[in-house]
Amino acid sequence: MNPIRDTWLVVPLYNEGSVIGDVVADAHATFPNIVCIDDGSSDDSAAQAHAAGAVLVSHPINLGQGAALQTGFDYVLHKTDARYVITFDADGQHQVSDAVRMREIAEDQDAAVVFGSRFLEGKAETGMLKHIVLSTVALITGWRTGMHLTDAHNGLRLLRRDALEQIHLEQNRMAHASEIVSQIARSKLPWREAPVHIKYTEYSKSKGQSLLNSVNILVELIMG
Repeated sequence: MNPIRDTWLVVPLYNEGSVIGDVVADAHATFPNIVCIDDGSSDDSAAQAHAAGAVLVSHPINLGQGAALQTGFDYVLHKTDARYVITFDADGQHQVSDAVRMREIAEDQDAAVVFGSRFLEGKAETGMLKHIVLSTVALITGWRTGMHLTDAHNGLRLLRRDALEQIHLEQNRMAHASEIVSQIARSKLPWREAPVHIKYTEYSKSKGQSLLNSVNILVELIMG
């Protein structure tokens, strides 16, 4: 496959020094334009990302994933002529092949936004409790926005440039995903969902954050 140069990967980065080099290197052959936003890491994440080929933008302190994404979006809008951005996790759970498929859907179906979903093709390996929490989040998000997604808080998503211009995140932490959905809903731009396959690696499981993050998302959504 020829490199896809009209699409930038935006990668929030916080203390993923042991894996981010491989994540960037694996994606770089397909998506040569990658910006990593080092969100105040205390390890060598920034150096590893840069050495693997990513453009690096740094926060001096940890602000949260929502803030990191907004910094990445601002960079793409003001520094590049990208047609698309794809938000991509730093921990190795997202697959480049899914990102490619999402861009194909955007092109073929004239979609301004493509949301990744773990639940469109069979049962995702999320565990029952996390699945319940994420389903509840999707229901609340759908009730609030009118956009009935199957996986409202999947970090793998594509935004066309006109959609990116509509995003102005104020939620610095995990509730940013619901904020993105709300802002897309108001824009009335066309959107789709695409099946994606999350790699739950030993590394990501060892961090023990998966269920806690899902509960935090639900709490922030209700409180916010």
